[in-house]
Amino acid sequence: MATELLFARSLPNAEVDALVPAAAGRVYDRLLDDILAGHVPAGARLKVTDLAKRYGTSTNPVREALQQLRGEGFVVIEPNRGARVRPIDESFVRDMYEINVLIEPYLVRWFADYATDADILRMEAIQDEIEALGVERHDRYDQLDEQFHRAVYDRHYNRNAVELWHRYRKTLGTISRGLTIGRSRYAARQVEHRELIRCLKEQDAVGAVAAIETHVRGSGRYIIDLMRSER
Repeated sequence: MATELLFARSLPNAEVDALVPAAAGRVYDRLLDDILAGHVPAGARLKVTDLAKRYGTSTNPVREALQQLRGEGFVVIEPNRGARVRPIDESFVRDMYEINVLIEPYLVRWFADYATDADILRMEAIQDEIEALGVERHDRYDQLDEQFHRAVYDRHYNRNAVELWHRYRKTLGTISRGLTIGRSRYAARQVEHRELIRCLKEQDAVGAVAAIETHVRGSGRYIIDLMRSER
Protein backbone atom coordinates (compact mmCIF):
# COMPACT_ATOMS: atom_id res chain seq x y z
CA MET A 1 0.00 0.00 0.00
CA ALA A 2 2.87 2.37 0.76
CA THR A 3 4.17 1.78 -2.79
CA GLU A 4 0.75 2.73 -4.16
CA LEU A 5 0.83 5.98 -2.21
CA LEU A 6 4.32 6.88 -3.43
CA PHE A 7 3.12 6.21 -6.97
CA ALA A 8 0.01 8.30 -6.30
CA ARG A 9 2.08 11.39 -5.52
CA SER A 10 3.18 11.47 -9.16
CA LEU A 11 -0.39 11.30 -10.49
CA PRO A 12 -2.78 14.17 -11.28
CA ASN A 13 -5.18 15.03 -8.44
CA ALA A 14 -8.15 13.35 -10.14
CA GLU A 15 -6.26 10.07 -10.41
CA VAL A 16 -5.07 10.30 -6.80
CA ASP A 17 -8.68 10.80 -5.69
CA ALA A 18 -9.66 7.66 -7.59
CA LEU A 19 -7.20 5.61 -5.50
CA VAL A 20 -8.65 6.72 -2.15
CA PRO A 21 -11.79 4.50 -2.14
CA ALA A 22 -9.72 1.37 -2.80
CA ALA A 23 -7.26 2.27 -0.04
CA ALA A 24 -10.14 3.14 2.30
CA GLY A 25 -11.66 -0.29 1.64
CA ARG A 26 -8.44 -1.99 2.66
CA VAL A 27 -8.14 0.13 5.81
CA TYR A 28 -11.77 -0.66 6.62
CA ASP A 29 -11.19 -4.42 6.27
CA ARG A 30 -8.03 -4.44 8.37
CA LEU A 31 -9.36 -2.16 11.11
CA LEU A 32 -12.62 -4.12 11.35
CA ASP A 33 -10.66 -7.37 11.62
CA ASP A 34 -8.53 -5.82 14.39
CA ILE A 35 -11.62 -4.62 16.27
CA LEU A 36 -13.37 -7.98 16.04
CA ALA A 37 -10.22 -9.86 17.05
CA GLY A 38 -9.76 -7.58 20.07
CA HIS A 39 -6.45 -6.15 18.84
CA VAL A 40 -8.09 -2.72 19.06
CA PRO A 41 -10.17 -2.98 22.25
CA ALA A 42 -13.56 -1.48 23.04
CA GLY A 43 -13.29 2.15 24.06
CA ALA A 44 -9.89 2.62 22.40
CA ARG A 45 -9.25 6.03 20.83
CA LEU A 46 -8.78 5.89 17.08
CA LYS A 47 -6.36 8.61 16.01
CA VAL A 48 -6.24 9.17 12.28
CA THR A 49 -2.48 9.72 12.12
CA ASP A 50 -1.74 6.64 14.24
CA LEU A 51 -3.99 4.47 12.07
CA ALA A 52 -2.40 5.83 8.89
CA LYS A 53 1.01 4.71 10.19
CA ARG A 54 -0.35 1.36 11.38
CA TYR A 55 -1.82 0.50 7.99
CA GLY A 56 0.76 2.22 5.79
CA THR A 57 -1.52 4.73 4.14
CA SER A 58 -2.36 8.43 4.10
CA THR A 59 -4.96 10.02 6.35
CA ASN A 60 -7.78 10.38 3.77
CA PRO A 61 -8.45 6.62 3.41
CA VAL A 62 -8.43 6.32 7.21
CA ARG A 63 -11.05 9.06 7.55
CA GLU A 64 -13.25 7.36 4.95
CA ALA A 65 -12.88 3.99 6.67
CA LEU A 66 -13.80 5.51 10.04
CA GLN A 67 -16.92 7.10 8.57
CA GLN A 68 -17.97 3.74 7.13
CA LEU A 69 -17.36 2.00 10.45
CA ARG A 70 -19.31 4.75 12.18
CA GLY A 71 -22.23 4.19 9.83
CA GLU A 72 -22.19 0.47 10.65
CA GLY A 73 -22.03 1.08 14.39
CA PHE A 74 -18.50 -0.16 15.12
CA VAL A 75 -17.08 3.29 15.81
CA VAL A 76 -18.42 6.30 17.70
CA ILE A 77 -17.25 9.76 16.61
CA GLU A 78 -17.88 12.59 19.08
CA PRO A 79 -17.26 16.32 18.53
CA ASN A 80 -13.93 17.47 20.00
CA ARG A 81 -13.22 13.95 21.28
CA GLY A 82 -12.55 12.04 18.09
CA ALA A 83 -13.31 8.42 17.30
CA ARG A 84 -13.35 5.41 19.58
CA VAL A 85 -14.33 1.74 19.30
CA ARG A 86 -17.86 0.92 20.35
CA PRO A 87 -18.15 -2.04 22.75
CA ILE A 88 -19.46 -5.17 21.03
CA ASP A 89 -22.09 -6.02 23.62
CA GLU A 90 -25.62 -7.43 23.72
CA SER A 91 -27.22 -4.27 22.34
CA PHE A 92 -24.74 -4.21 19.45
CA VAL A 93 -25.50 -7.84 18.53
CA ARG A 94 -29.25 -7.28 18.97
CA ASP A 95 -29.15 -4.33 16.58
CA MET A 96 -27.32 -6.36 13.94
CA TYR A 97 -29.78 -9.24 14.13
CA GLU A 98 -32.74 -6.85 13.96
CA ILE A 99 -31.32 -5.43 10.74
CA ASN A 100 -30.77 -8.95 9.41
CA VAL A 101 -34.42 -9.75 10.15
CA LEU A 102 -35.23 -7.05 7.59
CA ILE A 103 -32.54 -7.89 5.02
CA GLU A 104 -32.78 -11.68 4.78
CA PRO A 105 -36.57 -11.96 4.27
CA TYR A 106 -36.26 -9.26 1.60
CA LEU A 107 -33.64 -11.33 -0.24
CA VAL A 108 -35.58 -14.58 0.20
CA ARG A 109 -38.83 -13.04 -1.07
CA TRP A 110 -37.24 -12.22 -4.42
CA PHE A 111 -35.49 -15.60 -4.66
CA ALA A 112 -38.76 -17.44 -4.06
CA ASP A 113 -40.08 -16.07 -7.36
CA TYR A 114 -36.97 -16.90 -9.39
CA ALA A 115 -35.49 -20.06 -7.86
CA THR A 116 -34.88 -22.84 -10.38
CA ASP A 117 -34.83 -26.59 -9.84
CA ALA A 118 -31.04 -26.39 -10.06
CA ASP A 119 -30.99 -23.79 -7.27
CA ILE A 120 -33.07 -26.02 -5.01
CA LEU A 121 -30.91 -29.05 -5.77
CA ARG A 122 -27.79 -27.06 -4.86
CA MET A 123 -29.32 -26.02 -1.54
CA GLU A 124 -30.30 -29.61 -0.79
CA ALA A 125 -26.80 -30.87 -1.61
CA ILE A 126 -25.19 -28.30 0.69
CA GLN A 127 -27.67 -29.11 3.46
CA ASP A 128 -26.99 -32.84 3.09
CA GLU A 129 -23.28 -32.13 3.57
CA ILE A 130 -23.96 -29.94 6.61
CA GLU A 131 -26.00 -32.67 8.27
CA ALA A 132 -23.33 -35.29 7.52
CA LEU A 133 -20.66 -33.20 9.27
CA GLY A 134 -21.78 -33.24 12.86
CA VAL A 135 -21.64 -30.41 15.36
CA GLU A 136 -17.90 -30.64 16.07
CA ARG A 137 -16.70 -29.47 12.62
CA HIS A 138 -17.25 -25.77 13.31
CA ASP A 139 -15.01 -24.30 10.61
CA ARG A 140 -16.36 -26.49 7.83
CA TYR A 141 -19.90 -25.98 9.10
CA ASP A 142 -19.49 -22.20 8.88
CA GLN A 143 -18.23 -22.49 5.30
CA LEU A 144 -21.14 -24.68 4.23
CA ASP A 145 -23.68 -22.57 6.06
CA GLU A 146 -22.45 -19.49 4.20
CA GLN A 147 -22.65 -21.41 0.90
CA PHE A 148 -26.23 -22.38 1.73
CA HIS A 149 -27.29 -18.78 2.28
CA ARG A 150 -25.27 -17.48 -0.66
CA ALA A 151 -27.12 -19.93 -2.91
CA VAL A 152 -30.21 -17.89 -2.05
CA TYR A 153 -28.84 -14.35 -1.84
CA ASP A 154 -26.06 -14.04 -4.41
CA ARG A 155 -28.39 -13.87 -7.41
CA HIS A 156 -30.30 -10.88 -6.04
CA TYR A 157 -30.08 -7.71 -8.13
CA ASN A 158 -29.62 -5.47 -5.06
CA ARG A 159 -25.89 -5.87 -4.54
CA ASN A 160 -25.82 -3.34 -1.69
CA ALA A 161 -28.27 -5.46 0.32
CA VAL A 162 -26.26 -8.62 -0.39
CA GLU A 163 -23.00 -6.92 0.60
CA LEU A 164 -24.55 -5.59 3.82
CA TRP A 165 -25.78 -9.08 4.69
CA HIS A 166 -22.31 -10.49 4.04
CA ARG A 167 -20.59 -7.88 6.24
CA TYR A 168 -23.01 -8.52 9.08
CA ARG A 169 -22.60 -12.26 8.69
CA LYS A 170 -18.82 -11.91 8.92
CA THR A 171 -19.13 -9.78 12.04
CA LEU A 172 -21.66 -12.02 13.78
CA GLY A 173 -19.66 -15.10 12.81
CA THR A 174 -16.54 -13.66 14.42
CA ILE A 175 -18.47 -12.77 17.59
CA SER A 176 -20.11 -16.20 17.87
CA ARG A 177 -16.84 -18.06 17.18
CA GLY A 178 -15.83 -17.52 20.79
CA LEU A 179 -19.12 -18.98 22.04
CA THR A 180 -20.14 -22.61 22.35
CA ILE A 181 -23.09 -23.47 20.11
CA GLY A 182 -25.05 -26.29 21.74
CA ARG A 183 -26.46 -29.35 20.02
CA SER A 184 -30.04 -28.14 20.44
CA ARG A 185 -29.39 -24.94 18.47
CA TYR A 186 -27.37 -26.86 15.89
CA ALA A 187 -30.31 -29.23 15.38
CA ALA A 188 -32.79 -26.34 15.20
CA ARG A 189 -30.74 -24.70 12.44
CA GLN A 190 -31.01 -27.83 10.32
CA VAL A 191 -34.79 -27.97 10.79
CA GLU A 192 -35.02 -24.30 9.80
CA HIS A 193 -32.90 -24.87 6.68
CA ARG A 194 -35.06 -27.80 5.63
CA GLU A 195 -38.22 -25.77 6.15
CA LEU A 196 -36.84 -23.01 3.93
CA ILE A 197 -36.03 -25.56 1.22
CA ARG A 198 -39.50 -27.10 1.49
CA CYS A 199 -41.22 -23.73 1.07
CA LEU A 200 -39.06 -22.82 -1.91
CA LYS A 201 -39.74 -26.17 -3.59
CA GLU A 202 -43.47 -25.59 -3.14
CA GLN A 203 -43.13 -21.99 -4.41
CA ASP A 204 -44.54 -20.79 -1.10
CA ALA A 205 -43.01 -17.31 -0.85
CA VAL A 206 -44.92 -16.41 2.33
CA GLY A 207 -43.76 -19.60 4.02
CA ALA A 208 -40.16 -19.07 2.86
CA VAL A 209 -40.12 -15.56 4.33
CA ALA A 210 -41.56 -16.87 7.61
CA ALA A 211 -38.93 -19.65 7.67
CA ILE A 212 -35.99 -17.28 7.27
CA GLU A 213 -37.43 -14.87 9.86
CA THR A 214 -37.66 -17.76 12.33
CA HIS A 215 -34.09 -18.74 11.47
CA VAL A 216 -32.61 -15.27 11.98
CA ARG A 217 -34.59 -14.52 15.15
CA GLY A 218 -33.68 -17.89 16.62
CA SER A 219 -29.98 -17.35 15.96
CA GLY A 220 -30.11 -13.86 17.45
CA ARG A 221 -31.87 -14.92 20.64
CA TYR A 222 -29.49 -17.84 21.09
CA ILE A 223 -26.30 -15.77 20.68
CA ILE A 224 -27.55 -13.04 23.03
CA ASP A 225 -28.52 -15.64 25.65
CA LEU A 226 -25.03 -17.16 25.37
CA MET A 227 -23.41 -13.75 25.81
CA ARG A 228 -25.47 -13.18 28.96
CA SER A 229 -24.62 -16.59 30.39
CA GLU A 230 -20.88 -16.15 29.78
CA ARG A 231 -20.53 -12.73 31.41
